[in-house]
Amino acid sequence: MTEELRIRKLVSVFSPEQIAGRVRAMAGEIDAQYGDEPLIAICVLKGACIFFSDLVRCLHNKNLELDFIRLASYGTGTTSSGQVVLRKDVENDLRDKHVLLVEDIVDSGRSMRFVLDAFAARGPRSLRLAALVDKTGRRDTEVSVDFSGFSVESGFLVGYGLDYAERYRGLPGICEIVPE
Repeated sequence: MTEELRIRKLVSVFSPEQIAGRVRAMAGEIDAQYGDEPLIAICVLKGACIFFSDLVRCLHNKNLELDFIRLASYGTGTTSSGQVVLRKDVENDLRDKHVLLVEDIVDSGRSMRFVLDAFAARGPRSLRLAALVDKTGRRDTEVSVDFSGFSVESGFLVGYGLDYAERYRGLPGICEIVPE
């Protein structure tokens, strides 16, 4: 059983305005990569749902399909359990299609490595990863983030979809939890 984190305060790391600007810029990078080629954008639920919604609304691709997966690895703790479970799989066939996996934060890299390997085995034409936050300090599994919003070294971040024990997802910006 994981002990609950006692929170002293939340410190703003990225404002809503910074996030909105970076999401628009990422959409431009993705549009430059794919143009109007058919693309399946896959949201990793639950954390990426807010970022994903804003990102796909900024894309100009007229051949964009949306899909969703759900993983579990954190539970109610602040560190990954190390075991990744696919709770909901995609509904689309990925064979010979451009696939863009959209994640809120890449931390240890284990979850994304698990998904990228599983999707690569399905024969996509291309497979790339977009992450709002690329957190490099605890990376222990090789993962390349193709489209990165922000890079940070460390800190437990919440807001704009990122959570601690299902809380704080609705904050408009991203904050770091400062424990007691």
